[in-house]
Amino acid sequence: MLVDSHCHIDFPDYPEGVTPLLAHMQAAEVAYALCISVDLERFPRVLDLAETHANVFASVGVHPDHDQCREPDVAELVRLAAHHRVVAIGETGLDYYRRPREELDWQRARFRTHIRAARAVGKPLVVHTRNAAQDTLAIMTEEGANEAGGVMHCFTESQAVADAALELGFYISFSGIVTFRNAQDLKEVARSVPLERLLIETDAPYLAPVPHRGKRNEPAYVRHVAEEIARLRGISLEEVARISTRNFFDLFRAARPSRQPLPSGSG
Repeated sequence: MLVDSHCHIDFPDYPEGVTPLLAHMQAAEVAYALCISVDLERFPRVLDLAETHANVFASVGVHPDHDQCREPDVAELVRLAAHHRVVAIGETGLDYYRRPREELDWQRARFRTHIRAARAVGKPLVVHTRNAAQDTLAIMTEEGANEAGGVMHCFTESQAVADAALELGFYISFSGIVTFRNAQDLKEVARSVPLERLLIETDAPYLAPVPHRGKRNEPAYVRHVAEEIARLRGISLEEVARISTRNFFDLFRAARPSRQPLPSGSG
């Protein structure tokens, strides 16, 4: 079985609702999906999906690039993350793509808030970084993010950044971007990340993998990401599925199924 470790199936991009998406997941042997919160206003919808569907989990957090939303504090994030269907804090991090670093003190403060909440509640972080890798890693180090653990989601950075995140105990998650022909450097990172620290995701509705590039993404398409990882690593799709699923439940411990055995060891 496969797991989509990062998607946004609560978004209005899915006017038909999640029922067809769940059916497509089942057909593609994608057993679970983690629906990621991007602001507190939409968090109730994310949580409702996780409470309604046994194979959907939730996170709680505010995206670093969302400035027109309610600002969280540590206490509120801890309270919301205590829910048994919430398995992570985030997504959080830094995004300098649209504005210069000098204007984004509020992003750095928000990131620190999320790290402190993750440490307090004992749940891992889902980290987004764009054009801000060095500041992201510096704050993670300063705030003791290694105590909470987590994942660098939709990874597109260099091998050096991957190595620094791995040194902090973080996992590296690959999205559909790794299937793109022009992503050669990223493919090399995907070849080298230790298998026991590797996750896969869609970031749906964004970044659909080949052969669906340019179309709306959905959790079922994480299978294409797994196929590309298998090709790059010279291992079977079944091995990638086994390892990445085991890694998901090793990291997101609150998501562990109580009655269903997990895949054996991670290689």
